[in-house]
Amino acid sequence: MDIVDRKYRILQAIIDDYILTALPVGSRTISRKYEQKLSSATIRNEMSDLEELGYLDSPHTSAGRVPSNKAYRLYVDQMLRPVPLSVEETAFINRCFERRSHQVADLSTRIARSLSSMTRYTTAVMTRAPRSEQMLSHLQLVPVADRRVLLILVTTTGSVRQHVLDVPRAMAADELYAVSRILTARLEGTPLSDLPARLAQLGGEELGGLARAMAEQQPHEEHSDVSALVVGGRSNLLSFPEYSDVDKAKALLSVLETREKVVSLLSHNGEMEISVRIGPETGMEETKDCSIVTASYRLSDGRVNTIGLIGPTRMQYGKVLSVLGQVGRSLNELLDETGGKLE
Repeated sequence: MDIVDRKYRILQAIIDDYILTALPVGSRTISRKYEQKLSSATIRNEMSDLEELGYLDSPHTSAGRVPSNKAYRLYVDQMLRPVPLSVEETAFINRCFERRSHQVADLSTRIARSLSSMTRYTTAVMTRAPRSEQMLSHLQLVPVADRRVLLILVTTTGSVRQHVLDVPRAMAADELYAVSRILTARLEGTPLSDLPARLAQLGGEELGGLARAMAEQQPHEEHSDVSALVVGGRSNLLSFPEYSDVDKAKALLSVLETREKVVSLLSHNGEMEISVRIGPETGMEETKDCSIVTASYRLSDGRVNTIGLIGPTRMQYGKVLSVLGQVGRSLNELLDETGGKLE
């Protein structure tokens, strides 16, 4: 629904103020700091309308309003203004790319540490190998419980994927070893994305029903090609008042400590180089009060580095986008200097 110009300006002022203060915003604040020509009564009426439209929420403890996730989405899509970086901030980012090492792993670690220190948000850096390189080298099945086994997949690039499967019956370690050898012989060289379909074709009883169980339970992961993940500043989010609740903080830290969940946060559909996901758009209950901004940069050998900044929904989106833009420029300069060769 369209918002008239006055409502639009008031909503933008509320979001800008709340991002800076984390305090509910009242009509007097807007009148004093942003819209001196409007009376508090007029602003209150507009704020009531904005609340009915779903752009503002009213905390129980205050007469002020806070932006909703719907408001942040409008803010990012239509209101956002670039926030220029200072000379010092630009130089700080550039130092991450000094030619001390040509290794992507070392560069990712420097980026994660530096950006988390600079922004005070959690920073994650993920490297994805070209999908064509992710072929199965061998697999191993290991018993973990009465009718549960651990499936270990090793690719030709050395990446390891693990997944616990429920199986039709209990199987001894020797039997699982024999099945593992048969499956490896038949599936070696198969792209990981094709494994479920190939396993479904091998669902005979000669393999104890394991192939069928693997085909049904093997996740169709679009991020199965992740070869490296570095997370910096996990505890940074605890400094924000949004996470003063102990249980909420523990749940969020649990996500940031789990590789698969961090990879899921960094992965997004489509080919967009920049992605901003707000609240429930992150796809996890534990991160419904968070936003994540990701930027993907393709290296010359086909690998893709994705950098994500994770913060509260009131994060400084304009500043974060400027930071990621500078990272992209610095990375391109490094690739030019090294002839595109990063190990």
